[in-house]
Amino acid sequence: MLKTTSEENYIKTIYNLSRKGDDKISVTAIAESLGNNPASVIDMLKKLTEKGLIEYDKKQGARLSENGLSGALMIVRRHRLWEVFLHDKLGFSWDEVHDMAEQLEHVRNPDLADRLEKFLGFPKYDPHGDPIPQADGKVPTASTCTLIDTEINQNCMVTGIKDTSAVFLQYLEQLNITIGTKLTVKEKISYDNSMRIDINNEKGASVSKKFAENILIELAK
Repeated sequence: MLKTTSEENYIKTIYNLSRKGDDKISVTAIAESLGNNPASVIDMLKKLTEKGLIEYDKKQGARLSENGLSGALMIVRRHRLWEVFLHDKLGFSWDEVHDMAEQLEHVRNPDLADRLEKFLGFPKYDPHGDPIPQADGKVPTASTCTLIDTEINQNCMVTGIKDTSAVFLQYLEQLNITIGTKLTVKEKISYDNSMRIDINNEKGASVSKKFAENILIELAK
């Protein structure tokens, strides 16, 4: 059972890092993500191991147990539902909602997330396109295709954002790009893999390879 905000932050961090493809997460990666020193990270990992929430080996790192994964999904569920509420109901921009949801996700009333989900109309994705875990722990599928993968003149729609930093989200707003925006790659520059794109059928902008790699899309049918 997760009893403290710190425990919840550790479990969620291990979950988020594992989504990048690593089976076991190193102490260094956890320390860097949380801004903690390695010694304090090791102490917490030992506590979480004793609670049966993770499996930890000092050489290989940590991974969530079945109970730990269940707990992490519920934290992520609360976080993303709060992001939808803050964005859709209170009008906060998508670069503002993450930090506020970081605080609200720790409200542990057992009925709150379910009532919030119902109030919001059972959304499947948060304002950044990230899937919201359901009450039973199932996670809606999310696109893994990025703008960098598209062909010239191939129409696509933005379904998610990999880089959710405030500065990147603000840049997207300047370009009038959000979830659901139609994009078309008009030219690819072989020198640096940058590209020229149209946005909602209008002449858009030249964007970098890094930009394109952080835009999740769905190809138009």
